[in-house]
Amino acid sequence: MKNEKFLKSQKILRLATIDPSGDPHIVPVWYMYTSGKFYVGTNTNTRKAKNIKKNSKVSFCIDTGIMSPDIVGVMGTGRARLVLKTDAVELLAKKILLRYFKNLKNKSAQQLLDQTDCVIEITPKKITDWKY
Repeated sequence: MKNEKFLKSQKILRLATIDPSGDPHIVPVWYMYTSGKFYVGTNTNTRKAKNIKKNSKVSFCIDTGIMSPDIVGVMGTGRARLVLKTDAVELLAKKILLRYFKNLKNKSAQQLLDQTDCVIEITPKKITDWKY
């Protein structure tokens, strides 16, 4: 993807899922982008995880800048699935958290790692980007 450098440099992805009544639910999340997919650590009790379990359709947006020439963004739609296998979840969660913490010895990092029991894997289907 031509925006790979941008996607790997940013820190917040806005993730939209669809709740059981068909309404959108959007949340800002920490993420990792690798091999054409996005990964988001979470807990199976969160609204986003419950929504994905029932409906795999998602949309997302990563953007920056409020003044030209730094207005850059990527948005898209895709399918999400929950990674639940413990060893895979732990490996992915650690990689995601290391984008935000110097190491995982930090108390907050440990709390987040302990609370993460699944990882959302997003496979983009359609992507749009902009730069002004």
